[in-house]
Order: sequence, then structure tokens, then C-alpha cells
Amino acid sequence: MKAKHRSIEEHRILYNEIFKELKTSINFEGVGPSIYFSLKAIFFAGVTLWSYFGILSIQNTFWYILNFMLFGYLCVLMCFNFAHDLSHNSIFKKPAINNVFFEFLYALVGAHPEAWKKRHVHSHHFAPNVKNFDTDLAITGLIRVLPESPLKWYHRYQWLYASIAYSTYSLYWVFIKDFVVLKHYAPALVKRQWSYYIKFVIVKLFYLGLLILLPMIYSPQSVVVVVLAFISMHLFQSLYTLFTFFITHHVKGSNYPKTDSDGIIDTSWFMNQIKSSNDFHPFSHIANFIFGGVNCHIAHHLYPHINHYYYPQVNKILYRHLREHNIEPNITSYFGGVISHLRHLKGLGQY
Repeated sequence: MKAKHRSIEEHRILYNEIFKELKTSINFEGVGPSIYFSLKAIFFAGVTLWSYFGILSIQNTFWYILNFMLFGYLCVLMCFNFAHDLSHNSIFKKPAINNVFFEFLYALVGAHPEAWKKRHVHSHHFAPNVKNFDTDLAITGLIRVLPESPLKWYHRYQWLYASIAYSTYSLYWVFIKDFVVLKHYAPALVKRQWSYYIKFVIVKLFYLGLLILLPMIYSPQSVVVVVLAFISMHLFQSLYTLFTFFITHHVKGSNYPKTDSDGIIDTSWFMNQIKSSNDFHPFSHIANFIFGGVNCHIAHHLYPHINHYYYPQVNKILYRHLREHNIEPNITSYFGGVISHLRHLKGLGQY
């Protein structure tokens, strides 16, 4: 069953008014984004290559493990700063070029790019926080973020054990989740299926070769240290990724729209995007640079075709319009968002 949002004319008009002002007030054809993304790419490519060289050369065990963790963190930052926009074809004009770079960056974190892109663009972006329609809600039963999901006795303690559970996420994603969802997102045409499955195998072999095989062969560290460093990287990578993801949608006050028996969502698409999302530091250029616009999640959900270079400008116009219509966006700081998320978990563990 395909979900459908309620049609509310007032919201449609407001959305169009905001978009009209964005187009007239912001120069989307300037060279700013090209310079910004080029310099950003040079910076991230440089420090990431430097870190990977350390994986093959550092002799001190402590610094080796720390550097391995740094490499994983940099790869996640590149996904936030580039792959997210690339998945929406918002950096390059040609979708094929966006897709090539997107798939390469996701291969660096060992994730199957095509399946994630389909889930993200066609499910999560269409109906965030809506049960049975937002695939990002398909989380382990250990964590209850959705008010409609079953309440178990151990959820009372989920705000305490959440960090431990989150620390295993990227390992689960790379070695279990991708295999579970592999067939579900395969193309219908047999010819495209072959490409889909071959690409999956290449991504996994590339990742294992890059971060397991080559370090075992060429680094001065023992196999045990390489494996320990690899696991440590995933623990840190997972915590950062999941907390950053969760504070964009699952904090105190987040909305979880419901559907009726016909699949009609009890809110408009416009309000679904706003009230189910949370911003942190939405006007900060520094935060925008670090998080790649993930911190400006409302703007991203409303206008995913606009890349994050413009988000601080977009938010000035967007927030003004929303507040003029008595619509207050959800806003936290980063660490305030983490605390709010844990409070959200604590509340959902009680009822």
C-alpha cells in the first residue's frame, strides 16, 4: 500500500511562497558552490589519504589504532559532506556524475550504495517517521523510537544501553544488514539485476581489501592489532553516525504521523517534513561545513535538490516564513540533541 499525505492548500501555498523567494533571493547559478566543494574535496581527500597511509606505516600500536579510527571518522564525514548531496543529484548537473562519486564514497564505508539510495530517497524522504513507510524506522527491537511500536520491559533501560547498542551499527550494516536487504531492492529487469549484484560484490571486496587485507599485508602491525583497530574504528564510527542521524529525527517533540486504513497520512507532506525533523545550529556556517548540511535537516527535507552550501541562506528565509505562520521548527544544539534523544528514549521506555 502506497502512503499518501493529506492535501492542505494552505501548506502548499506556503511551500511555493518560500521556494519562490529562495529562487529570487539566492543566486543558485553562481560559482560559489563549485569553489566550495572543490576546496572541500581537496581538503578531505588530502587528510583521508594521509590517514590511510598511516594505516600502512605507523609502528606504534596506540597511534595506529587511533589513526584507524580517524580514517573511519573521515570517511563518515565525507559521506555527510558529499555523498548525501550526491545521492540527491545536487552537486553536479549530470546525475551520472553524482552517482559515480556517491557510490565510491559509500564503498569507502563498506555500504551498498544502490540499496541505501533507494531507501533514503524513495522512502525516508517521502514519509519521515511514518510507520511502515519510512524504512529508516526499521531499527533493532532493542531500541524503541516509534510510539506505535511494541513496548518491552527492557525498553525502560534503553536510554542507558543505547550507546552500547549504537556502537555496533556500522559492523551490522556492512556485514549483515546489506545482505538482508540485498534482494529486496534488486531491479526488476534481469540485465540490471546482474549489474546490481556484481556491484554489491565489488563494494564488499573493495572494502575488505582496503581495510583488512592490505593493512594485514603491508602494515608493520600484527593481524590481531589490525583486526582490533578495524573494530575500534567501527565502534567510534557507529556512535558518531547514529547519534548524528537520530538527533535529526528522534528527539523530544518529534512528530510521528499516523496513517489510516487507506494509507492516508494524517498531515500534509510539508508539515511531515518540518515536524518530523530537527535542526542543530541551522544558521552556523561552521556547523554546516562540518556536518555537510545534515544539521539543516528541515531545509534538506523540503528542498533536497539544493546542496548544503546554500543552507544557512535558505534557513534565514525558511525560518522567517515558518515563524510568520506560527510554525516553530525543532531546534537543538548538537550535544543538546544527543541529550534530547536520550530523553526521548527514556520517555518511550515508560509507556
